[in-house]
Amino acid sequence: MKAAALLAPLLMAATAAAPLPPEKPPGVEAPASPATPQGAETLPPYQPEVERLATLMGTLAFMRDLCGATDAAQWRTRMEDLLAAEGSTPTRRDRLAGAFNAGLRGYAATYRRCTPAAALVIDRALSEVGHLTQDLANRFGG
Repeated sequence: MKAAALLAPLLMAATAAAPLPPEKPPGVEAPASPATPQGAETLPPYQPEVERLATLMGTLAFMRDLCGATDAAQWRTRMEDLLAAEGSTPTRRDRLAGAFNAGLRGYAATYRRCTPAAALVIDRALSEVGHLTQDLANRFGG
């Protein structure tokens, strides 16, 4: 309680309203946003969705195998196809492979056998894969 009383004046000073910057004169443009550093890669606008898809593929590769499904290896093959199609640069390839591995390892750390909860994870992942692929195709034509 004493700490709160001691910190209260500091918090009030830190949160006090800072003075507003002066208005810019008419006709003066805002500074341009910083340019992308030379050599830095510009990722496509759909990169987060493709990385999420790769994560789900890793999840399904592990979970379908864990639950004895015969299509578990197909998810690895689909990931290889995704890497061939979208891994046009080392950066993108590494990000996609990392996402796949994160999906695989995330559930490998938790699940040792197929349970009803594992089956639910599979159902949800399959549903999300369907929605993502449809959304990517509709929005970015693929």
